[in-house]
Amino acid sequence: MTKKLLAMLLSVLLLFSVLSGCGSTGNTDDSQSNQQEDTTPENNGDESGKVTFTDSCGREVELDSEITRIVPTGPLAQIALLAIAPEMYVGLSSEWDDINKEYIGDELLDLPLIGQLYGGKGEVNLEELANVDPQVIIDIGEAKDDMAEELDSIQEQIGIPCVHIEASLETYPDAYRMLGELLGKEEEAEAIAVYCEQILSRAKSIVAEVGEDNLANVIYCTGEDGLSVLAKSSFHAEIIDLLTNNVAVVDDVSSKGTGNPVDMEQLLIWDPDYIIFSPDGGYDVASSDETWQQLTAIKNGNYIETPMGPYDWTGSPPSVQRLLALIWLPAVLYPDYVDYDVYDEVAQYFNIFYHHELTQEEFDSLTANAFID
Repeated sequence: MTKKLLAMLLSVLLLFSVLSGCGSTGNTDDSQSNQQEDTTPENNGDESGKVTFTDSCGREVELDSEITRIVPTGPLAQIALLAIAPEMYVGLSSEWDDINKEYIGDELLDLPLIGQLYGGKGEVNLEELANVDPQVIIDIGEAKDDMAEELDSIQEQIGIPCVHIEASLETYPDAYRMLGELLGKEEEAEAIAVYCEQILSRAKSIVAEVGEDNLANVIYCTGEDGLSVLAKSSFHAEIIDLLTNNVAVVDDVSSKGTGNPVDMEQLLIWDPDYIIFSPDGGYDVASSDETWQQLTAIKNGNYIETPMGPYDWTGSPPSVQRLLALIWLPAVLYPDYVDYDVYDEVAQYFNIFYHHELTQEEFDSLTANAFID
């Protein structure tokens, strides 16, 4: 959270004093450990109905013993929480786009918009936050060095407990188990955690069987003109780096989801075997532009567009929907090593994470440009 946002919180706090009794502040552990240890809520030994929960930052946060009302801090948390606790949402960090609305339950569409409570650039609607009265604000995603201090500061200013659950491609199973403990949904959480483990393990097994020397040479292009790339080792290229030989190697790797700007000369130097375009990116341009036709991948028809719905399957934002790429991309790049039906697997994901029965027609529409003819 920026200093500007914290200043805003302070300045309007008096106007919404009702917030002051909504929760208790937590104490940051001296070590500021980021390890997910001893996370099970423990009874404080009084009759207040409170428990102590240790989050991924090592912060001990006092919470109600039974959680039924939650608000996500931002889009990553909003996506991840859909799988385990959609009925607990009382407010949103970001509005649903039209493509989201096709797959999100009606009961979630008209919830109040609170704004992004951690790491966001927009304003937070504190009056609405007071009205919905969440018992806890949940942050899910990448751990940052100053996160504990910032969450403590937010929690102190708004009077509502805030917890952080660390989650990455490798730690989604642990994240869901931790959420299960937090929300009293251990059984549901375990089923989701096991599913995450199975999808990641299978993708890694396929890559191992293909062999490092035989991985597809790939570039992931972003932007309307396709002239930006998710460079090797960038946070947003995690899926591409796992499944392919990402040949987009640059000196100054961008941390932005839009990637590193490049020119056609650089693309021709890399000249990958396959090109993956971001949703609504340069796919249409590449199929008709003579300059793009110079690239081997385009000449050979080895280019695809990432599905978008409800979110970008490769990771913008980089949340749990990236598991869909671990199902879909191996079937595109290594069909001889894939023994599952992609539609069946994607439909299972939609059922688990969005509580939506995906039809074959919906799948065909989502993946219209996602396979090589």
